[in-house]
Amino acid sequence: MALCVFIVLFAAVSLTSAQFIPPYTEDCRTDMYPPKGPTYKGGVSWYTVDLDLPPSKRWTALITEKKADLVNMIQTIKDLANAFVPSGKLVELVDVSLPLLVETLPYPFADEIKGVSAACGAPLGEVVLFNIFYEVFTVCTSVVAEDAKGNLFHGRNLDFGLFMGWDIKNKSWTVSERLKPLVVNIDFTRNNNTVFKSTNFAGYVGMLTGIKPNTFTLTMNERFSLDGGYLGILDWVLGKRDGMWMSFLTRAVLENATSYEDAKTRLAQSKLLAPAYFILGGNQTGQGCVITRSRLLSLDIWEINLKLGRWYVLETNYDHWKAPLFLDDRRTPAMKCMNQTMQANITLKTMYDMLSTKPVLNKLTTYTTLMEVSRGSLESYIRNCPDPCMPW
Repeated sequence: MALCVFIVLFAAVSLTSAQFIPPYTEDCRTDMYPPKGPTYKGGVSWYTVDLDLPPSKRWTALITEKKADLVNMIQTIKDLANAFVPSGKLVELVDVSLPLLVETLPYPFADEIKGVSAACGAPLGEVVLFNIFYEVFTVCTSVVAEDAKGNLFHGRNLDFGLFMGWDIKNKSWTVSERLKPLVVNIDFTRNNNTVFKSTNFAGYVGMLTGIKPNTFTLTMNERFSLDGGYLGILDWVLGKRDGMWMSFLTRAVLENATSYEDAKTRLAQSKLLAPAYFILGGNQTGQGCVITRSRLLSLDIWEINLKLGRWYVLETNYDHWKAPLFLDDRRTPAMKCMNQTMQANITLKTMYDMLSTKPVLNKLTTYTTLMEVSRGSLESYIRNCPDPCMPW
């Protein structure tokens, strides 16, 4: 398996220019905000999901509008599966077996996924597959930073689609490009009041990025481990269901946690199906942390500590106490840009500059989200990484 991954990585690198060999970095970008130019593919539209509605009806309006894009995304996944297993048996297995899996999912996710399937017309098993995709392979960059006045800012790039259909002609990942039209901002309401806000992919009922206004901000990054998501999903299929799906946990935390400390406890102590990094920001000075999780344990909670000069915490997809893979070092250039910015100058604008600097911005980046807890604000932008650009 390791040899296969290395060959794919080497092939992807060879598709770029000869000068573009990892670890590649560029000078820290400036004046990228407000978004403009070739790295910006457009703003993200807002929708409302009413939590007072029955779960099967909550997504109907949004999915009806995004139906064509969601069906295209699911077809792309099927095409990749058929290319991998030409007999079509893999897709047949998805259509037959995964509908059985949905019945085991916790409330309200099973009914919401059924509602998505009904609204878009795609087979239930294929919508289930779309919703468990991110338990297996997502790469991201997330940062929480505190300015000199005690204001907290949270930014993230959501990168997805590695090894999922490299388009040689357009030098892009097929799944990454199909996901971009599905990026939406959602206001989750109850009794006509906002409960939390999220940047999502239409049709995906878990949460990867969100804010509970004036309370906390939360993002989730993939953590690579031999004890990974495949094993957790297998346990679930075999009937061992005491762990939480990662993105279902983040949604439950956004919906139900009442404070930064409450959210931190839930994220640190809940059993998971897959390892993860949870990046959490609060509403008071010093409230920012990266929670490094195995499936069963909290391995580390790395927090903002102004007394130690640590005014931000930044996570990609590697334990912060270890060196990142040299082929995928987004951490070093990201931290370089944060340090050059300095605490006195950190804003959503300068955070966006850092997230726009290659290879923090790369061919896998689907969107950038910026959140400011004190204002309850969430803004997102669909991204493009013009050549030369790292494929991851």
